[in-house]
Amino acid sequence: MCVVQTLCSPCGGGLFQNIECGTSSEKLRFVKFHHGFNAVGLGRCRESRLKPITAKDGRESSLAGDGDGNSNGNGNGPLKYKGISVNTRNCVKNEPDPSFTNHYAGKNVCGLPTNGNSTNILWHECPIQKLDRQQILQQKGCVIWITGLSGSGKSTIACALSRILHSRGKLTYILDGDNIRHGLNRDLSFRAEDRSENIRRIGEVAKLLADAGVICITSLISPYQKDRDACRALLPRGDFIEVFLDVPLAVCEERDPKGLYKLARAGLIKGFTGIDDPYEPPCSCEIVLQQIKGSDCMSPNNAAEKVISYMEKNGYLRA
Repeated sequence: MCVVQTLCSPCGGGLFQNIECGTSSEKLRFVKFHHGFNAVGLGRCRESRLKPITAKDGRESSLAGDGDGNSNGNGNGPLKYKGISVNTRNCVKNEPDPSFTNHYAGKNVCGLPTNGNSTNILWHECPIQKLDRQQILQQKGCVIWITGLSGSGKSTIACALSRILHSRGKLTYILDGDNIRHGLNRDLSFRAEDRSENIRRIGEVAKLLADAGVICITSLISPYQKDRDACRALLPRGDFIEVFLDVPLAVCEERDPKGLYKLARAGLIKGFTGIDDPYEPPCSCEIVLQQIKGSDCMSPNNAAEKVISYMEKNGYLRA
């Protein structure tokens, strides 16, 4: 006797819970199977000829053959059960049921939501929400999005801002453009489409940090308005604070802390923002930190204090 017992998920997939073959109730290993996939590696039964197979699931359906691979109903071939063909001579035959797989190919078999290329997914709510986390931290989770040309001082001001907030007992985290490209976004180039994907991913991470109640500070060139607007749209109204470092190209090029402007001018770097790729200044940002050519340079701490003044005025530094 060969008995196959399964546990069926709501989607119709299953797990072989117990398989007994031959005359000694030999148990075989657990094997998962899903729609359109085969249960394989179950091994051969101990005897070449077996008694009928009984298959049971949560709906108490059963199938049995005549011992020669014929179906119980009409004797026209191997048993078919849950998208696999069951052969009483070999226990399980590694062939899908074409009528089943063709019907469900590429379909959302569970009827659950689809998001992009992700199918059959459902958002799981947690009883602990953002407000609860903010109460513990005594601050409001938000994203401070610092944007500007290379050399405008984004990373320096981000670090100064984080340091001052930390000294006041506030929890911050910096997402620096270069740092993120060392790990999460190391597969992306500086082509326009990859730049957009770079900003999209960072925006999603920043959203999670803000939801955790953290003050997330990003320092990114983020040259395209549409990409920054898309990140703003990810967050609740008021949780995205855009800070524009309005520093002239000539000043940034004079600073050139990484030597990249020289390489771009020499044609050794293509698609460099401000040289042969555009930077689109924000049209409705919350804070502008302006540096006029020939004027005294605003210190990083002074720039950070301007951001903190905005945060205090708008209640971000209290729960």
